[in-house]
Amino acid sequence: MFEILSEKFGSVFKRLGGKGSLTEKDIEEALREVRLALLEADVHFKVVKDFIAKVRERVLNTQVLESLTPAQQVIKIVNEELIATLGGGPSHLVPASHPPTIAMLVGLQGSGKTTTAAKLALHLKSSGQRPLLVAADHRRPAAIEQLVILGRQLDIPVYREDPSSKPASVCAHALKRAKELATSWVIADTGGRLHIDEAMMKEAAEIKRELKPSEVLLVVDAMTGQDAVRTAEEFHAKLGLTGLILTKMDGDARGGAALSIKSVAGIPIKFIGTGEKTDALETFYPDRLASRILGMGDMLTLIERAEKAIDEEQARKLERKVRHGTLDLEDFLEQLEQMQKMGPLSQLVEMIPGLSAIARRAPAQVDENRLKKVKAIILSMTPQERRNPNTIDGSCRRRIARGSGTTPHDVNQLLNQFRQTQKLMKQMARGKLR
Repeated sequence: MFEILSEKFGSVFKRLGGKGSLTEKDIEEALREVRLALLEADVHFKVVKDFIAKVRERVLNTQVLESLTPAQQVIKIVNEELIATLGGGPSHLVPASHPPTIAMLVGLQGSGKTTTAAKLALHLKSSGQRPLLVAADHRRPAAIEQLVILGRQLDIPVYREDPSSKPASVCAHALKRAKELATSWVIADTGGRLHIDEAMMKEAAEIKRELKPSEVLLVVDAMTGQDAVRTAEEFHAKLGLTGLILTKMDGDARGGAALSIKSVAGIPIKFIGTGEKTDALETFYPDRLASRILGMGDMLTLIERAEKAIDEEQARKLERKVRHGTLDLEDFLEQLEQMQKMGPLSQLVEMIPGLSAIARRAPAQVDENRLKKVKAIILSMTPQERRNPNTIDGSCRRRIARGSGTTPHDVNQLLNQFRQTQKLMKQMARGKLR
């Protein structure tokens, strides 16, 4: 996410930090590079112009150049202006005064609208709400079935009708069903097209009149850059959007849409999609994203993911084992599985301050395949071998290697690393670690 921009910003700030004092010329050169970086990241040219002007004014019209840490002050100003460009503060969903609250999802085909409807329903369910999904996309083949399957997987009810039914009528009937089920939220997945046309907008307007939604959310592919901004402007003009959900943010190395859309279209980003799994939907926090862009990490999001993924009882059990120095490979496997629930390793590294730049320079160090290999090796062991790795001899190593599709060298490497970890844990348990 924002790999190109983070790299360029990191390079600029490293050069500024290497100078004891800064001159106006230094600032102008740095701003020129920042401008180019933003334009290369497909940020709207008006947004770039305003951003650079605000940063320049704040840097040159304050005491930044005379301060003891001018480079740090410049980074602070850039961070604050990035937050303002991204929207200032988080924009949360607004519940209706009387349930159910209705959210209508609109967007073009290919933006991930149907999957996002299920992700949003799961997000609400996880916070104690009772959502109902409505399959009102009768344009795309299999859209109804896709939503039904997702609803079944997440144990969330889905209202559907025959594809020949009018979407507005389906939504009207869904509201009656929502009251019968006493649901607190209704999420309608509406039809899209490959491009904006009059028929699609007319259908969406009919559904909006029928539903009277509190939230009209545009689902848009972040990777489409300035096309995403234009799409948002057109939908907003016709339907009056209340917010945006940017999908495929994990694949967007540039970030032009996220940085442009609030300033240009005037619509707040409410959520971002960070992966294909149904739990890969995050509330959008401008300050956290600005930190990621500047390589300063995002510990709050990392902690939130850990709280969702890590089982408290398992954590207490692990703590006791660490304290007594009795950690085994079964515990190690449990930790790997819990870490995988938190998302791709590359995303987690990006959230830890200082590690995102290292990960970009040495991507092999955060290779997901390494984790998969380790997991395969441990799973190829017997329960007894996992509990007592010292019983694994040469023939066992060859069997484990064959079972995991690796080599005896890989098995040896893992066992050696694990023994070092065990030794470290025992030293910590005895209070001998210096």
